Amino acid sequence: MAGMTDQPRIHLGSLLRAGDDAHAEGELDHLQYVQGKERQTLRFARPAPFEVDVNSLSQDEMYLQGSFEPTLILECARCLREVEVPLDLSLGTLLRYDPTVEEPYLEEAESGEELLVFGNPDLDLSGYLAETTLLAAPLSVLHDPACKGLCQVCGHDLNLGPCEHSAQVPVEEIDDELGLPQGSAHTRQTPFAGLRDLDLPDE
Repeated sequence: MAGMTDQPRIHLGSLLRAGDDAHAEGELDHLQYVQGKERQTLRFARPAPFEVDVNSLSQDEMYLQGSFEPTLILECARCLREVEVPLDLSLGTLLRYDPTVEEPYLEEAESGEELLVFGNPDLDLSGYLAETTLLAAPLSVLHDPACKGLCQVCGHDLNLGPCEHSAQVPVEEIDDELGLPQGSAHTRQTPFAGLRDLDLPDE
């Protein structure tokens, strides 16, 4: 597998039949995953290269290792501008083949390690890569450490200059009234704050 692809897949038929190693690589401009029974899309600022190798451990178990380098597009926690966040992820998980499984799902193995259970030898790695990415993503980012945020009254970007409200009610005072750290009134709006319970199919 090489070049741009819609889904990161690795073909494990030969590995299951003869114990041969398997390899896949390519680039992704997005990932689709399931959250709360609904399909979501994770966008990347540029093509994200991935490379995976799978080696046989026993008849039905194997080990996946590799790398994934997505550049996420997040929102600044204060002014909501887009921020590019590059990640360099090392991949590693146990795999178990169970032909009765319709959709891949993650569980904890007896050893405590993460285990990806799958039933289709043409394994779609979208859910696994999405969860790995979301767990590594920061919950809050700033486009600039000195970001002044938005006016709490009219929504004006204070980085572009003051508005009529900023002279009357400083942003810091409004933040204090909300009981939030100074300048962080928008931290609760980070796009990944609600994705920590990534919902992968149970079976």
